[in-house]
Formats: sequence, C-alpha cells, structure tokens
Amino acid sequence: MRKILGFIIAIGLLEIAIFILVGKGIGVFNTLLLIILTSIIGITVAKKQGLQSVQNIQNSLSVGEPPGHAMIDTFLIFIGGILLVLPGFLTDLLGFLLVIPFTRKWFKPAIYLWLRKRMRNGQVFIIRR
Repeated sequence: MRKILGFIIAIGLLEIAIFILVGKGIGVFNTLLLIILTSIIGITVAKKQGLQSVQNIQNSLSVGEPPGHAMIDTFLIFIGGILLVLPGFLTDLLGFLLVIPFTRKWFKPAIYLWLRKRMRNGQVFIIRR
C-alpha cells in the first residue's frame, strides 16, 4: 500500500512540474486548453473503443467462446478512460496508450501475468457452470 501511495504522490508531483514547464512554454491559457482538448479526444476514443470491446465480449459469448481477451481489453480501456479524465499530460499519455488497440497490446502480458499469479495464490476464482 505504501508503494502505491508513493507512486501516486510521485506522479502528482511530476504532473505539477510538467504543468509548470508547459505553462511557461506555451502559456497558462493554452496549457489549460490543451488539457481540456486531450481529455475530450480521449473520452471520445475511449467511448468508441469501449463499445467495440463490449460488442466483442457479446460476440464471443454468443458463439460459446470464453471472452477472456475481450474482457482484458475492456478492463484496459476502462482504466485508460479514467486516466484520460484526470488532468495531466502523463496520465493522458498512459490513458491513450491503454485505449488505442495498437498500443494496448503492450500491456496485456502484464495483466495476464498478474491474473495468473493471483489464480495460483487462490485470490481469483473461476466459476464454471
């Protein structure tokens, strides 16, 4: 828990430093516009990708396949959408990377590894009917 709190504080401080640098470079008003613009674009892309991902889950279920990959995509898009709503350039960058299909695949191995570790430790249960 301390590691997570330390990470969040470090990201917050880094975001503030980037705000100051960008604000000095392009001005405060333009910096605020850029933050708002990236959030609007990000939310739009996240919504489109999220709907596509939910449709992929439904398609997998309709043909009797497990929707594992589509569920991981949906989870990553959800996290990316949250990051895009938060003000900041680092969070926007990470949010875009999680939302865009081409770059989202870079994060999937880490999610699969995390899930496998949880399953081995008995922290994740799969119920089959």
